[in-house]
Amino acid sequence: MIEITNVSKTFGGNKKAVDNISLVIPDGEIVGFLGPNGAGKTTTLKMITGILECDSGSIKINGIDIAKEPIKAKKQFGFVPDNPDMFLRLKGIEYLNFMADVYEVAEEDRKPRIDNLAKRFGMVDALFDEIQSYSHGMRQKIVLMGALIHEPSVWILDEPMTGLDPKSSFILKEMMKEHVSQNKTLFFSTHVLEVAEKICSKVAIINKGKILFYGSIEDMRQHFKDDESLENMFLELVENEYDA
Repeated sequence: MIEITNVSKTFGGNKKAVDNISLVIPDGEIVGFLGPNGAGKTTTLKMITGILECDSGSIKINGIDIAKEPIKAKKQFGFVPDNPDMFLRLKGIEYLNFMADVYEVAEEDRKPRIDNLAKRFGMVDALFDEIQSYSHGMRQKIVLMGALIHEPSVWILDEPMTGLDPKSSFILKEMMKEHVSQNKTLFFSTHVLEVAEKICSKVAIINKGKILFYGSIEDMRQHFKDDESLENMFLELVENEYDA
């Protein structure tokens, strides 16, 4: 579970990137995080993961405060950032072993996990190549594999489908469903509203640093009293906010 309570973040003196938001991401549900560019999605995810400190409020991962017990909290989750261009001079297998070392995954556990992830993502033949030789999609897959190597109970993914081919996107979506079927936590941002509509049990919509809506897509339809697509409802919410 992720608990975000009255969290704010300001940049440049007075620009509020995130404005007093509160969210509870429960176990056993896929929760999508939606919003236009610059709405505050990535800033929120970076505060949840401890990359950025919040100016006020608190964030707990499985009941552990990320500010007070950062190491313990960070062991609870796997995080995929919005840019997979990292550790480019390492070979894929070196990166995965590095991530396994960071998360203290035992030698006897890491090999079967790496083998399983490599097979699922079609990366078996690429593991001994340098990451800088990978395509964007392959870099995305190796970062996903590294984030999941310690089998975290909480997945936090920032635009995880970007650059993935259709087969890999399908596999990731299946893995996401498997994860929450074990009563675990999944929070991910996406620009692809069709993906959110198909796999999310709930969505949180943010704009100008504020949460405009949080609930199921069915709740949104009740709110709009119409059988609209998520895309139409999202655009109407955001446009109303811009017009306000």
